[in-house]
Amino acid sequence: MKKWLKGEELRRMLMTLFGVAVCAFSVGLFSHSGMGVDPFQVFAQSLGRHAKAGLGLDYGTFYMILNLAMLAGIFFWNRSKIGLGTVMNIFLVGYIATFSERLMQQIFPAPSLPVRIALLAVGVVVMCFGSAFYFTGDLGVSTYDAVALTLSERTKQKYFKYIRIATDLLCVGMGWILGGPDKIGAGTMITALFMGPLISLFRRTAAEPIRYGRKEQETGKR
Repeated sequence: MKKWLKGEELRRMLMTLFGVAVCAFSVGLFSHSGMGVDPFQVFAQSLGRHAKAGLGLDYGTFYMILNLAMLAGIFFWNRSKIGLGTVMNIFLVGYIATFSERLMQQIFPAPSLPVRIALLAVGVVVMCFGSAFYFTGDLGVSTYDAVALTLSERTKQKYFKYIRIATDLLCVGMGWILGGPDKIGAGTMITALFMGPLISLFRRTAAEPIRYGRKEQETGKR
């Protein structure tokens, strides 16, 4: 039993490390496509402009404060979502994403429209695939991801994809109101409408079978 627990813990850690690293790498593809930013960044960057104008805060400092504020809220709301994945999102994602974008700039220094579309499509799919793994590893998630996951757990797991669509569209709408329509592009809307369903698909078909085993998948989720 003890060996099984160690094996289960190791599997969860590897799923979390793999998932977060893959998500971070996909950010570079998404960014280099030049087709907007993801829904949460639309909100954060738009609000960050006001923070810079009103308080003189640079975006890096503002984004850290925003994440810490959300982290405090998640701690009291659902602290089970804080863990290894949360720490990785705060301290590692930025570096991996920067490496990924620089790599894409070297490979595709002046991407044509078909290449940009391909980068966007691959970026979105890869991001959803990685998210499915680190969500299923259940060792903490980013502060934004914790919102939809917690709401889905408080209702029914099958509603996650709809809740994620709603929270993503809310971020896009708030970003627009805050004066950030220039941050919204085709990639933003594709992510908002399809990320939730794709994550649910990859959790069901790939991540959960790896963690629980196909025969025990339903039992493991309970």
